[in-house]
Amino acid sequence: MMPWVGAIVPAAGRSERMAGMEKQFVPLGDRPLIAWCIDALERSPVVVAVVVAVSEQRMSTMTALSRERRWKKTTFVTGGERRQDSVASALKALMAVDWVLVHDGDRPFLDERLIVEGIRAAEQTGVAVAAVPVTDTIKVVNEAGAVLATPTRDSLRAVQTPQVLRADIMREAYVGVQETATDDAMLAERLGYAVQVYPGSGENIKVTVPYDLVIAEAIARRRLGWR
Repeated sequence: MMPWVGAIVPAAGRSERMAGMEKQFVPLGDRPLIAWCIDALERSPVVVAVVVAVSEQRMSTMTALSRERRWKKTTFVTGGERRQDSVASALKALMAVDWVLVHDGDRPFLDERLIVEGIRAAEQTGVAVAAVPVTDTIKVVNEAGAVLATPTRDSLRAVQTPQVLRADIMREAYVGVQETATDDAMLAERLGYAVQVYPGSGENIKVTVPYDLVIAEAIARRRLGWR
């Protein structure tokens, strides 16, 4: 039997580093940026439900976009101040599933390979994250900027989303969480769960600053077959 997978998309951020642009709704190719990953989740045969956490101010815009793109699996909840608050809000609204897949709404280029391989990897330990090898040399520094260590790149990975967690682990990880967490696997790690890394994608970029849109537009045009 195919596992039941529910997806959560946190997309309630304020886009503070985007020079006044609200990145989720910036046109990217033939659709708003946020629509790319939701379209991928809607197409996926293994995903049975999608819950997107958005700001209260953008709820009507997202509802209209859902009608325009004819999303059938997707519902919306009001997000919170922090990413983890948005994920927690969406988790409460998610139907009973076997696995929970979390994918950031500002990573537009989700595809079926990332979804399926994430589930397969998570079956090994209960938690899996997409990641890519680090290509730059990393320095550990103190508050004064002095270098404390230079870890070898062979053991370093830059973590992306999707992050896939068994549903019971996901719900346990979010019980009473207070500390700020930059990803969901971190919360599972703190409970003692092992996290499996699987290959991410160089195109699975996160749009954080305006320059990222230049790269994202080039990827979108190539995927659409535009010159």
